[in-house]
Amino acid sequence: MKEITELLHRTFFRSLSLLSSRGQGAVLRRYFDWWHRRPDPWHMGTDAYEQAKYAATLAQLPDLPYRRILEVGCSEGVFTEQLVTAYPEAHVTGVDISERALARAAERVEKAADRTLLLPADILRFTSEHRYDLVFCSETLYYLGRRDRLRRASARLTGLLAPGGVLVLVHPWPEARRLHRFVESGRAVSRLSELVEREAHRPFAVSVYQAPPG
Repeated sequence: MKEITELLHRTFFRSLSLLSSRGQGAVLRRYFDWWHRRPDPWHMGTDAYEQAKYAATLAQLPDLPYRRILEVGCSEGVFTEQLVTAYPEAHVTGVDISERALARAAERVEKAADRTLLLPADILRFTSEHRYDLVFCSETLYYLGRRDRLRRASARLTGLLAPGGVLVLVHPWPEARRLHRFVESGRAVSRLSELVEREAHRPFAVSVYQAPPG
């Protein structure tokens, strides 16, 4: 039953990618604002699986000085809060399409408001004057559907990296093979490592890439 539900879920979002990118973004924005009508709808703050995935993600990171960190698809800021704690010298930016989710994220990181920035944005349209030492994109790419949208999002993610910057993608396995291949097919980054957690009830992959130094 879970597999059927997951398939229907993916089919619905793939069909949205038949719209223009602007239309797709508008529908996704309304959908996720509706989904966040109640706090923490995915139980990211309390679910043991999510907490284990966060810990596995952080454990994969190279030991580098990260001054600017970007989290794409930050939702209500559960992982954002962990980043703020793990990297007290860094400025952390969280981006999400749902303003309702971002309002709750702001409450989570309120104590570090001087070094956090939360922005309502669609990854296909997000731009920044900054380049980031560390960029995360977790459980997000499958919402984009078509190959051309995945290709554009992948180019946007790698384009946001500073020289030597690290990109981390976290998605269900084996679906991650399809979602991450557009990052891997270009020359913007090279893969440093990949953790595949097959024993979890919902297997996932943590793929780590790095841009060449300037």
